[in-house]
Amino acid sequence: MKRNIFMALLMAFTMQTANAQENTDNGTLPAEKAYIYRIYLNDKDGAEGLSKPERLLSKKALERRQKQMLSLDETDRPVSPKYVKKIKKLAPVIGGSRWLNTVLVRVTDTTVIDRISNLKFVTGTRRVWTQPDEEAPLRERKKYATTFTANDSVADNPYGKGFRQISVMGGDSLHAEGFRGQGMTIAIIDGGFCNADVIPSIKKINIIGTHDFVCEPKPDIYIDTSHGTGVLSCMGLNEPNVFIGTAPEASFWLLRSEDGRTEQEVEEDYWVMAAEFADSVGVDVINTSLGYNNFDDKATSHKYRELDGHTAFISRAASMLADKGVVLVCSAGNSGDEPWKKITPPGDADNVLTVGALNRQLVNANFSSIGPSQDGRVKPDIMAIGNPSYLMYGEGEIIRANGTSFSSPTACGMVACLWQALPYLTARELIDVVRRCSDNYEHPDNIYGYGLPNFWHAYTKNLTR
Repeated sequence: MKRNIFMALLMAFTMQTANAQENTDNGTLPAEKAYIYRIYLNDKDGAEGLSKPERLLSKKALERRQKQMLSLDETDRPVSPKYVKKIKKLAPVIGGSRWLNTVLVRVTDTTVIDRISNLKFVTGTRRVWTQPDEEAPLRERKKYATTFTANDSVADNPYGKGFRQISVMGGDSLHAEGFRGQGMTIAIIDGGFCNADVIPSIKKINIIGTHDFVCEPKPDIYIDTSHGTGVLSCMGLNEPNVFIGTAPEASFWLLRSEDGRTEQEVEEDYWVMAAEFADSVGVDVINTSLGYNNFDDKATSHKYRELDGHTAFISRAASMLADKGVVLVCSAGNSGDEPWKKITPPGDADNVLTVGALNRQLVNANFSSIGPSQDGRVKPDIMAIGNPSYLMYGEGEIIRANGTSFSSPTACGMVACLWQALPYLTARELIDVVRRCSDNYEHPDNIYGYGLPNFWHAYTKNLTR
C-alpha cells in the first residue's frame, strides 16, 4: 500500500514520464550535447481545482494543514496538463514546480526552445543546465564498518560522543521528558546517502521512503556521496554510549536533489521539486544542508542583491514552506572565511531557521556564513555546534567533521522534538518560539543571529498555552 501511494504522489507531483528521457539503455547521457531549460508558465488553465484536495495532497499532508488552519491555494494546484501536453510535443518534460508554475525540458536542439517560447501560455525560458564536455565517473559503493571500536564508545554517557552537541541546547532534558521525535516526519534534501541502506546503525533508523529528483543518469542514492548520511546520522542515530542523535525516534524521507557532477542552476529546480514532494507526503520538518551562490557558469551565480528570500528560485519556494505548515531548517553556508562571506540560498528565505556553526567552546566558527539578508532580516537565525560535529559517514564509523551542514541537522532534530512536545504550534509559531528561546534574542547580530537555542526552556515556557 505504501508503494502504491508513493507512486501516485510521484506521478501527480513530479510529472516524470516514461518518455521524458533521451537516455540509452545503459543510463548514459545522449551522444549529442544536452541542455535543460526552465519554462515559466502564465497560468494553470485546465489544472485540477481545489474542491477535491485529497487528489492533490496525501491524507497526512491535509491533516497537517487542517491542524494549522491553513487553506490550500493556487500554488497547490498542479501545472496545467494542457500546457504540459503541448510542450511535450516539442521536447521531453523531465519535471517542474507547481508552486512556481514551471516545467523543465531537456533538449539537444536548442532551436526547439524558440518554438516553446512562442507558445502563448509561456512567459519566459531560462537555460539551467548544460551538459559538461566531460562527465565525472559515477561513484562506487564504499567499504563500511559493521561494528564499533573501543574508541567509539563513551562508557559513562548514553549519548556517547554526541552529548555536547545536544546538551548545550537542552536537548537531553527534552529527550528525558519523552520527546525524542516519535510521530514526527523529517525530510532530508541532500546529495546522497552512501551506505545508509547497509550500515547496521543506520538501518535501525526509521527511513520510510526515498526519491531521486536529479535527471539521469541516476546513481543509486545509497552509493553517491556520504554527505546526506552524515546529516541523517546527526538526527537519527540511536546507539547508546556511542552516539544518540537529536531525533532518534523520528521517521525520515531521504530525497536527493544535488548533482555532484556539476554546479548548475537546475539543482535549485530539483530542490524545489523535492520540497514540494515532501510537503505532499506530509512531512513536518525539512532539513537541507545545501546552499547555492557560485555556479559553473559564473554569469548565473547569485549576487548579494538577490539575498532577499524572494529572488533565487530555491528561496522563493523555501519562503512558502511555513505557510504550508512545514518548518525548513537549513545550513547558513560555509563562506564566512571566503570572499562571498554571506549566507547562501535558501538560507535567505523568509520564515525558515537558518543555522550557523559554533565550535565546541560555543564561539562562532570562522567559516560560518554571516547575514543579514539583503532586506535586513537577521541571519543566521540560530546557531548549533558544527566545528566539529560528531557524526557517522558512509564508512560506518563515528567521525568529526566541520560545517553548517551538520550544525543544521543537529538543530533540526531538536526542532522536531520540540514540535512533538508542543503540537499545537503552527510552523510560523514554532520558528518564533525557537528564535525566542535563543541566548542572543534580545540583541541579534549578523554573525551569531538570535544565538544558541535552549529547547528545554522553549518547552517549559510554552506549556501553559
